[in-house]
Order: sequence, then structure tokens, then C-alpha cells
Amino acid sequence: MKNKYPHLNSPIQLGRVIFRNRIFSAPMGATDITADCCPGPRTQGFYELRAKGGAAAVTVSELVVHPETDGSHMLHLNLETVGCLASHTFVADAIRRHGAVPSIELSHSGQYAGTYMSDKNKKASLCQWGPSDGTRPDGRPVKALSKEQIADIVKAYGENAALCKRAGYEMIMVHAGHGWLIHQFLSPYQNHREDEYGGSLENRIRFAREVLTSVRKAVGDGFPIELRLSGSELFEGGYGIEDGCKIAHALEDLVDLIHVSAGSYQFGFFNTTPPMFDPHGVNVWLAAEIKKHVSKPVATIGGLSDPEQCEQIIAEGKADVVYMGRQLLADPYLPQKVMAGQEDRIVRCLRCYTCMAERPVTFTRRCAVNPLIGREIEGTDVTPATRSKKVMVVGAGVAGLKAAITAAQRGHKVILCEKSDRVGGILKSEQAIPFKYEMYMLGVVLERQAHDEGVEIRLNTTVTPEYVEQEQPDALILAVGSTPLVPPIPGIDGENVVVVNNYYLEKEKVGDTVVVLGGGLAGCECAVHLGMEGKQVHLVEMRDTLAPDCNIRNRPILMRKVAEYTTAHTEYKGLKVTADGVLCQDKDGNEVLVPGKTVICALGQRANRADAEALRYSAPFVREVGDCLRPANITKAIYEGYHAALDV
Repeated sequence: MKNKYPHLNSPIQLGRVIFRNRIFSAPMGATDITADCCPGPRTQGFYELRAKGGAAAVTVSELVVHPETDGSHMLHLNLETVGCLASHTFVADAIRRHGAVPSIELSHSGQYAGTYMSDKNKKASLCQWGPSDGTRPDGRPVKALSKEQIADIVKAYGENAALCKRAGYEMIMVHAGHGWLIHQFLSPYQNHREDEYGGSLENRIRFAREVLTSVRKAVGDGFPIELRLSGSELFEGGYGIEDGCKIAHALEDLVDLIHVSAGSYQFGFFNTTPPMFDPHGVNVWLAAEIKKHVSKPVATIGGLSDPEQCEQIIAEGKADVVYMGRQLLADPYLPQKVMAGQEDRIVRCLRCYTCMAERPVTFTRRCAVNPLIGREIEGTDVTPATRSKKVMVVGAGVAGLKAAITAAQRGHKVILCEKSDRVGGILKSEQAIPFKYEMYMLGVVLERQAHDEGVEIRLNTTVTPEYVEQEQPDALILAVGSTPLVPPIPGIDGENVVVVNNYYLEKEKVGDTVVVLGGGLAGCECAVHLGMEGKQVHLVEMRDTLAPDCNIRNRPILMRKVAEYTTAHTEYKGLKVTADGVLCQDKDGNEVLVPGKTVICALGQRANRADAEALRYSAPFVREVGDCLRPANITKAIYEGYHAALDV
């Protein structure tokens, strides 16, 4: 078999440990941390799946080294808590059994203690510690650590590293980026100390050196230590790439791998976890620059999902290892697919932040395109059915495709009927918006998977009760979707109006001045896209809030883009579409013309309830999934389609 990605698939040795390829799974927080701050069984499954999928290393995150000064509800490791060492051992074992190297991230949040706590009242009662006295952006006071406290924290890093090695972890990642404590000491913006830990860069590096020395003494020679570093803070007043190179050079003698990330919690994680609006690999340049100044291997991270891009990064010497976080949630089997040359079957991360948004809400994980994430313990392999049945799936959008694929994997004979001439449903409309192209490709990849599993796809097929009666399926899964809402206002049927779902078919009709009617998620994203193309865009929303259907991690980023690329009008009700724009009524009852030669109608979706109701009693087993129940999102559609098929 030809190796299409020789650099990406080649092993690498760090210390005395050999890693099977150059794709490492980035640290992402555990899913079910116990009241004693130990990993629960769902956490074990969460990390194990990425090892099973072929990643060379899987990093468990984040282990708090000094709970006395860091109250975040993250993982701890001590011998006083009954079962704590054992629970970590089970996690390390679960990673190792699949050929991956179990790694763990040692962390101290510093002034951001409590960031991940779900109890916000308790969070407010914590004392935040940092290199210097000050005030956090949210107004909470920060107290400077004493030298005695610093020494105790340094000691704790070593003690925890020794326990991690004892538990079976085979690499230690020291987190010195993203605005956490070690980063706070490195940052001239955060560190205003006047003793040997502040002032010059040499002094600001001192704490990091002491921590790494403590860890090295604890784990011994040959045991890989990885330093996670922000190559640049990427804001005025923070350190830039020049100092990032100096920091890496000054610390490389104590580590085996320099993991170059970006940004700081001080101004949000938008640089650290790049949104869909940014190019893939937007932070690779930081790793490439640092690699010029160090002799140790360098890792890069940041919105990486394309094997060809990753292969090129390593081939061109920009980095030696590529880290993937969100992408290995979307498709944990990406490394195996890369090895097998099946890159066209990879399910790409949408960079929608569903995985990150779920955590502060429910303290679990979820992925928009992978229904297993956070629920891996319930089973990661599709169980074959005891008896093969004939299953008909009506509607080939994302819910229908996922249901058909899963039912076929269970051994059922599956017929997937679609009334149009193409599968993909509403995902087809995303192909014209570059930053949403992965959503379009989701439909393409799911279609390929359906063919792989032997699903019979019937296009241009309208399913009626008579059609079902003729086919006599044992089970019927209804994924008949939704229809765009088009209000009966004068002019809405004019030639200058494009329904957002049809934008990909009619984009040539869109002029240089546009009114997007509807400020939900779809309307906002379309408006941003048009603004990025250089068009003058007005966004009109009847409610007082834009994109309330956007998740809490994605929405702040989207609102920044809306402000940058559009003129938004909230509490505006559309009355009439004219050749010159949309006549609206504002909240005071005044009529206002919002100018634009083209109008994009993005007022939401209506469930196709009549289509579903007509087929409700057509088979012994009937299940409705996706938008035909209630228009929502890809996450809901994928989850419902998958589980409906498991129930057949």
C-alpha cells in the first residue's frame, strides 16, 4: 500500500519513548470529574476513543498541581483521596492498550482559578493568585504569590509528575501557555514583580525553569517532558514572537518537545482555538518561527484538520508534530484513515464550538458531528442487530444520512429516499460560504459512507403511504426536514429576493448592497460572509437580540464579525420589500427604509410536520428525527438519526 503521507505517518522518538506517528491528540478537559476531582468512567472512555482511532499520543487535561492556590474543579492526583491514583491508572491503561502514549497536562490556573467551575457562586468566593497584585478583567482581585508559595507550587509540580509516572502516564505536558500561571509569570502584561521573578525576561522565565527542573528531577532522564507555550500573546502589551523564541530557547534544555500554541485567556481564546472564520493552521507560523531558534522538536496546533496541510507542515520543517483537539472529537479515527489513505472519508470539524459550549452549561462534552463524544462509555462500536430488517429512511439530510449509515452498519437492508436530485438537505446551501464549507462537506462524506455501507439511495423519490405499503419495510425513519419561513409581506416574492437556503444557487443575483432579513444564526453568518466579500450589508432582526440560537462560545465571536462586516438593526419589523430595500417599523413605530438592492430572506425554518404526519402509521416501527420534529441544528440531527437507527 502506498504511503500518501510519509512525514505525517512516520514515528518520532521523544526521550526514550517512540510515538507511532506525528498526530497527537491535544488536551481537552475531562467529561465526568468526580466530587473528589478524580477522572470518572466517562472520562476514561473520552480519552480512550482517540487512542483507539490511531493518535500517537493522547493528553489528559488538566491536572491541578496545587489545589491550595488553584480552586478550579479540574483533575487532581494525590494518595490521600481513595481511588484517585487507581482512576488515573485506568485512564492511562485505556490509552496505552491501543498503542498510543498516555500523556497528562500539569496545570495551574493562577489568577483564573475557578474558570471551569460550574458553581459560579463558589467561584466568586475563591482567592485568585498570580505573579502580582492586580484586578482581573471581570473585576475580581488578584493577590501576588509569596516566594514561599512559589516554592511550594514548584515542589507540587514535581510531586504530581512523580505520581503521574507511577499511574502509568508516559509523558508530562507542562502547561505554560494560554494565560495560566506560568504564562502569567512570562507575560510582561501580567508580571510586575520587582524581585528575581519579575522585570527582565530572564527573571520572568525563572519560575518556568524551576517548575521544569522540579518535574525533570521527579520523572528522571529519558521520560518525555513537553512544554506547552504560547508563541505570542497576540495582544498589545503582551510578549510577541521575538520573546516567544527567546523563551523557548531558554527552556529547551529541560524539555523534549516544545508545543507552540497562541494567545491568552486575558482577551479570550479566539486565537488559541481558531473559529471557522480563520484559515486552518492560522497559528502555524508561530511554531515555524520558534523552530528556527531551538534544536528540540516542535509541535503546532490550531484548527488543523486537513492531512495534506499537516503533511506539508512537517515536510517543510515548520513543525515536527501536529496536534489536533476538536478535529479528533469530530473524527477520532482520522489517524487511521490517514494511514489507510482514506482521507476522503474523514468527517471534518465544523469549528462550531459545540464541544466547548457544552462544558460550561452541563459540564459534559458533546460534538456536533459525532454522537459518541462524552458518551463513549455507552459503546463506541455499532452493535449488529440480532435480525436483519428492511429499513426505509425518508429524507437524505444530515439526520437521514446518519440514520441510514448506522442502520446499515447494524446489518439492516436500508433504503434511503430523497425527493430532490441530491442528498445533503440544508447542508447543500453551505457550499457557497467558504467558512462553512466543512458543513457542506459533512453531507458529501456522509453520502460516501452510506455508499460504503451498502445503503440503497433513491433520488427524486417522494415517499407516500402507498409507496411505503408497496415496499413493506419493518422500520421507517422519518427525516423529512423543514422548509424556509417566507412571510407573506409585499414584495417578498420579487426578483431581488433570495431565500438563504438557495443562496448557493442564486448568488449571482446578489448585488453590492444587501439587506439580510432575519438575524438568527443563519442570517448573521450569511451577512458576515457577504460583508467579507466587500458588499455593503444591513442585517435586520425583529427581536432585540441577534443569533440567540448560537452557542455561548461561538456567539461572542460571531457578534464581533457582525459588528465588523455589517450594520445591524434590532427590533426592526419588516413591512415591505421594495426595489431599494426593506421598509421596516422600528420599536417606536416609525417606518424606516433599510437600503439594499438585494434582499436575503433568512427568517428561519418550519418543520415539515404534514409530511411526517402522513407517514406516521405506515410501518410497525416509526421514528421521527431532525428538523421535522423541531428545526434546530446539526448536533440534534446527528444524535437523533444515530440513536433512531440503534433502536431498530
